[in-house]
Amino acid sequence: TEPAFPALLKPLLDGNFIYRQGPLLAWLPLLIIAIFLVRGLASLLSGYAAGWVANKVVMDLRNEMFARLIRLPTHYYDNHTTGGLVSKFTFDVLQVTGAATSVVNVLVKDTLAIVGLLGWLFWLNWKLTLVSLAVGPLVVLVVRGFSNRLRAMSRGAQEAMGDLNQVLEESIGCHRVVKVFGGQDYEARRFDAGGNKVRRFNMKAALAAAANVPFVQLIAAVALAIIVYLATRQASTGEITVGGFVSFLTAMLLLLAPLKHLTGVSETLQRGLAAAEAVFVLIDQAAETDEGTKEIERARGEIEYLDVSLSYPGALRPALDQVSLRIAPGERIALVGSS
Repeated sequence: TEPAFPALLKPLLDGNFIYRQGPLLAWLPLLIIAIFLVRGLASLLSGYAAGWVANKVVMDLRNEMFARLIRLPTHYYDNHTTGGLVSKFTFDVLQVTGAATSVVNVLVKDTLAIVGLLGWLFWLNWKLTLVSLAVGPLVVLVVRGFSNRLRAMSRGAQEAMGDLNQVLEESIGCHRVVKVFGGQDYEARRFDAGGNKVRRFNMKAALAAAANVPFVQLIAAVALAIIVYLATRQASTGEITVGGFVSFLTAMLLLLAPLKHLTGVSETLQRGLAAAEAVFVLIDQAAETDEGTKEIERARGEIEYLDVSLSYPGALRPALDQVSLRIAPGERIALVGSS
């Protein structure tokens, strides 16, 4: 329906409206209602479909992540904070969903609008349309530069959000320890520093996203000015009619909105791609294998360790070195140390 508006203007201005004749003049009100009816119905269906997909993607990703999380070995939990893991479920998944739904919606809808408008522009005046397409490579370079910046800032914001969640989780879970040692001010400073780190990353991403659109619009405005100049030259020589000129100019102006949407969607897309890296790193983790061969039908309650050793990654000495221990059924054992 996007190119239908400029398509109606050409025959309307070239004969029907000026000379007040032709069937289009009588049918114009009904055509306008029909176009908006189709647009409204399509918008309703696409909005509902996008909402359904968004919620389904969130549910499926969280189920996949949780199913993998509960099968991971203990050392994975040792090397990752609880807040960071919770952030993947609450924050990162929503960023991925934004890329999977709203971005796809904009890409499909606005790309169709651009293709339709360009088709009408080529049919009207292919020479002027080629001039407008000449700025395409420059727009691509600008968008690509800002997209790389956006993804880097989004990745940093996600990591900072995980750290912030960790501070929050520790302060809530260990509130008694915080009170006993008078650590309220210390925890408040930690939370403030974490929140400020998230804010800085988000502001850098917001600056890159905000600067992206005006740069592209400036390039499009220069191309539009050149096209208007060339079109007026063609109109003075009779190469283009009044209706054709107004229709071409209207289609060019209608191109700006979908172009703005396509360039503006880069922020959501880069946030989603950065979040997808974190989400699928978790989903792709190798699950812990169960290599047990003995099936215990009824446990006797006896536990025995034979020459058990344990070293943490990066440690200079083992935490356990050839430890043997036998605990009889019903026996109570206390392991006492400096801690």
